[in-house]
Amino acid sequence: MTGIQVILLTGRSLGQGRAKEQGKLSELYLQSVACCEVDAEDLKAIGVTNGQNIRITTEHGSVIVKAIVPTQTSLRGIAFMPYSLWATQISGSDTDGTGMPSYKGIPSVIEAATQERILPLEELVQKSFSGKTSKKWGK
Repeated sequence: MTGIQVILLTGRSLGQGRAKEQGKLSELYLQSVACCEVDAEDLKAIGVTNGQNIRITTEHGSVIVKAIVPTQTSLRGIAFMPYSLWATQISGSDTDGTGMPSYKGIPSVIEAATQERILPLEELVQKSFSGKTSKKWGK
């Protein structure tokens, strides 16, 4: 199956807020942010069901997350992802002079990735910062 084009929005979610009470390194929190809400018909179009893995690709990168069918009314062609390290993999860093990158309206392609795994936090951090050094962290 091929991917479909969607507009990605990122932001805070209720599940993320509740899970944060367990701690940002808790399994509950990580599950609440390494996901993307996608309309059920859009998932059907790429051959994926609720809870399976998808790849989201933008001009800034690509990441594997769990597909979640929204519990609220959703729109075809619109996907929502909680703020997280997974979301920053596919968000640009350019601020266009505002001091804040745009986390809304990101053109994206979503495709099935049912045979691929979601990178755990430690591996995602390593991938994100490999080759970058910091005197602050002694490297």
